[in-house]
Amino acid sequence: MTTNDNPFAGHNGPIDTQDGIYSEDELRLANRNSGILLETLALDVTPTGLHYLLNHFDVPLLDAGNHKLSFSGAFDTAAELSLDEIKAMPQVTLPVTMECAGNGRAGVSPRLHAMPWIYEAVGTSEWTGTPLRPLIEQMGLRSDAVEIAFTGADYGFDKGVGHPFGRSLTLAQIAELDVMLVYAMNGQPLLPQHGAPLRLIVPGWYGMASVKWLKRIEALTEPYDGFQQLRTYRYRETAEDPGRPVSAIRVKSLMVPPGVPDWGSRKRYLEPGPVTLIGRAWSGAGVPISRVEVELDGAWQEARLDTAVGDYAWTKWTCDWTASPGEHVLRCRATDAEGQVQPLQAPWDAGGFGNNAAQKVVVFVGQ
Repeated sequence: MTTNDNPFAGHNGPIDTQDGIYSEDELRLANRNSGILLETLALDVTPTGLHYLLNHFDVPLLDAGNHKLSFSGAFDTAAELSLDEIKAMPQVTLPVTMECAGNGRAGVSPRLHAMPWIYEAVGTSEWTGTPLRPLIEQMGLRSDAVEIAFTGADYGFDKGVGHPFGRSLTLAQIAELDVMLVYAMNGQPLLPQHGAPLRLIVPGWYGMASVKWLKRIEALTEPYDGFQQLRTYRYRETAEDPGRPVSAIRVKSLMVPPGVPDWGSRKRYLEPGPVTLIGRAWSGAGVPISRVEVELDGAWQEARLDTAVGDYAWTKWTCDWTASPGEHVLRCRATDAEGQVQPLQAPWDAGGFGNNAAQKVVVFVGQ
């Protein structure tokens, strides 16, 4: 089923929303999707049940025993592979930090009426599967192929347009990126909400590229024109701007909020004295982190960096602070090996994508 008509005309939420005002529809989205608990940033690998989730439509409940992945289009021959056949291929396990492209949208004003992420749409898992590129080569690409499209089993409407969730990569991107067909997460079979029984993982890119519930791979002779490729996940100055495609993750860092929380505001309280701040930093496309700074009492202090969890995974950082009585605002910012520095103010984007502005944590220190 596809349609260009909008059956929900007059029932959709506003195009954009002012800061601090959340609609009932956005609350529904927030109840369906979930972010990491910031305290688990202390862990190298995010527990599976705490990895962030962003599902556009309903979760398809697929039977792994009968699931088939089809190959069609500009391949030498059409084919279908079962999950067992894919599992029999060379296996790799790769730690990957994945972040939603809309992470930080709540910090942009006015913002798109969509999932109002603050900081928590990120997580790091150990993904197990088989590399995509050898499989594509095995299927025999025709000389006129230019892109590979990936289609999931989930279907729904966005802006009134019905479509399955789908994305594409160019042949050059597939040659460059360590793309995987994945069937396990942290040593266990994929859970339904994480794409079971089979999904794509595109390391170093925002999460929209890692199509879940994967059912079809198609070799195209023309650029892919799917909704999730052209109508969204693009950096735009205005809604009418064709924009630039969202791809690699922007450099970013987060800290574990120190002390204990206030239930409602999540602001922090701790006793005066020495404390070690802990956090994670990451960047896209396999670019390592070279520096993390923490703002303490108005001055930026260098943090200590551990070894990265993997080429596509985050780096742990620590910083010592002597907490003095009073109210403090802590911030952290990362720099990657290509010299990209995390900004202090949110970069503007009409869709609220790619906001990598420095995190702020309000802390009250007792007497």
